[in-house]
Amino acid sequence: MEKLIEEYRQDHELLREAVEGLSEEELRFQPAPDKWSIHQILIHVADAEILATHRLRKVLAEEEPLLLSFDQEAWTDNLGYDRLDRKQHMLLFQMLRASMLPLLENLTPEQLERVGQYPDGVRYTFKKLLELRVQHVRDHLSQIERVKQAFREHRL
Repeated sequence: MEKLIEEYRQDHELLREAVEGLSEEELRFQPAPDKWSIHQILIHVADAEILATHRLRKVLAEEEPLLLSFDQEAWTDNLGYDRLDRKQHMLLFQMLRASMLPLLENLTPEQLERVGQYPDGVRYTFKKLLELRVQHVRDHLSQIERVKQAFREHRL
């Protein structure tokens, strides 16, 4: 658990490092019309964290709560991600993660096994939900690297 919490704690720094020094052109580059820019990825990660933090807290606080997903493409398309402030969203992500750390550092074994359920009946323990949060960021860090590579190839 300590390793998982440390990875969760480090995610903001890893995201910051992944985009450090990139130009606005690089941040806004879309490798294809249906692929996200790094800017959009960062906004998405923050939006996803809003919902994830809510889910994690529900599972800790309520008995087998209903967990909801979101349509990430609809959020990207309809919330005007291109107009949103990337720095504010990165700060929001950082603060959401920081707000969870006191809870994570004091979890009991029983709390790790608390369960939430999605409308389709899929159930997740708190620990699994936390693992998914870390994996979500890792997946998007890989995506950021692919977009950076596509930008370099585009420039050739």
